[in-house]
Amino acid sequence: MATVTIKMLAGKLNLSTATISKALADSHEISPATKQKVLQLAQELNYVPNAYAGSLRRHKSKTIAVVIPEVADSFFSLALNGIEEVALAHGYHTLIYLTHEKLEREKAILKELANGRVDGLLMSVTVETGTFDHIREFNKQLPVVFFDRVCPEIETAQITTNDFECGYLAAEHLIQAGCRKIVLLSVSNNLSITSERAKGFQKAVLEHQLNGVFCRVVDCNEDAAQNYEIIKAMMSQPDRPDGIIATVEKLTIQIYLACRDQNINIPRDVKVICFSNQPSALIFDPGLSTINQPAFEMGRAAARALLKALKNSSLLLADESVEIPSTLIARGSTKM
Repeated sequence: MATVTIKMLAGKLNLSTATISKALADSHEISPATKQKVLQLAQELNYVPNAYAGSLRRHKSKTIAVVIPEVADSFFSLALNGIEEVALAHGYHTLIYLTHEKLEREKAILKELANGRVDGLLMSVTVETGTFDHIREFNKQLPVVFFDRVCPEIETAQITTNDFECGYLAAEHLIQAGCRKIVLLSVSNNLSITSERAKGFQKAVLEHQLNGVFCRVVDCNEDAAQNYEIIKAMMSQPDRPDGIIATVEKLTIQIYLACRDQNINIPRDVKVICFSNQPSALIFDPGLSTINQPAFEMGRAAARALLKALKNSSLLLADESVEIPSTLIARGSTKM
């Protein structure tokens, strides 16, 4: 469905675009009868004001929105710190919205924000986000910058890390530590980050000619109790894995608990590495080997790209995309 514009309203009512604009702004120059006609048609056609274009003609809100799945994950809390640092330095406020990994919540937030409350949006999509029409519609009105969980289908700035290489690096690390039956635990097939990590993992498996029956991707979900049962059942098999890669840090506790409850020793019986920035990795027993993502730097880069676009409306945001590499930190959980 085409976006309803002031020009379309003007054409249907045989009025000038200036009259339509003033009527929508409740100008005293327009008669009550004309205002009523304009507002009624705008409501019928679900007209949403183009706040992005309008900001060129009025004072900006000096506020940006950040839409993320959660704050419990250490990655997002660090990224928010980076975003806030840049925003505050440029005189901007941030509004933080949590989707709780729900697509419908994500859609509702974007619809609410389209009314011009903010000047632009930084976002990381949910695990359920498999279609992007709601983001495309929003992006027609306001600039959007993605970080971490991105939408390659939308032409804008994408701030990412080297997920493919890190999936490969994590698998290679376990292989060098002697693992031959490695599983990668994933939480979503929709997310670009998990699919890239899985591709990197699979490349390492192929290069080392490991058995694809034992080296596989295992699907988990957002329910901690269910994930515990999935991991426990997996580790109860005679051909259980000797290496585990967790693509998100929320799976770490379930891995350690499932192994503890079955007297499976980490790292003697199974070695574990996780994509995580959590400080508690140091105090896990044994210490957790991690792929540390540059969350703070990614947050700063995303904020800089958005604020650059707000300053220059002709900027091609896609040109501001950047990939910031992650690092592997080996600790006790992958010790030989």
